[in-house]
Amino acid sequence: MAVDAAGGVEKPRFEALMPSEMSGGRPQFRKVPVPQHRFAPLKKAWMDIYTPVYEHMKIDIRMNLKARRVELKTRQDTPDVSNLQKCADFVHAFMLGFDIADAVALLRLDDLYVDSFEIKDVKTLRGEHLSRAIGRLSGKGGKTKYAIENSTRTRIVIADTKIHILGSFVNIKVARDSLCSLILGSPAGKVYSKLRAVSARLAERY
Repeated sequence: MAVDAAGGVEKPRFEALMPSEMSGGRPQFRKVPVPQHRFAPLKKAWMDIYTPVYEHMKIDIRMNLKARRVELKTRQDTPDVSNLQKCADFVHAFMLGFDIADAVALLRLDDLYVDSFEIKDVKTLRGEHLSRAIGRLSGKGGKTKYAIENSTRTRIVIADTKIHILGSFVNIKVARDSLCSLILGSPAGKVYSKLRAVSARLAERY
């Protein structure tokens, strides 16, 4: 404990607590479940996930094969307690289907989020109508999806009827509005022109 002498009064000055000293010195944990269809990709990309989490963020990580989940734990030398949640978000984003190169941005930047919704949250569609809506979202060869990603600086995963968007809060909103318009039946051309206008406004603001 250091002491500040300000105006003749001695004030105690305490050093910042290390994450290992918080919560009574007990380590903190996060557990991320692994879906059945992501087990093989996780096995393949394990070292790409392990390296940034263990070496850069100083968080212990292991795969629990019995419970089929990834377990994360703070260490004695973890520099910031928020690293644990960042790593959990990074692993969760990979489980949702994002590329590691995109998901790793969650570790580096503070204002990135993952937003998820289903097509039925926007409009109740069945059978052929649902298939056509999914087709409109992707476009021919994924053209529409890439156009929305590039103009809003987000990343989008379309997994059957579930849609996941990775990006900043404002950009996620713009991408989600475009996707909702497509689900409701707007032609791609109309959505593109609206996107161009919104992107230009965003570029002026930032």
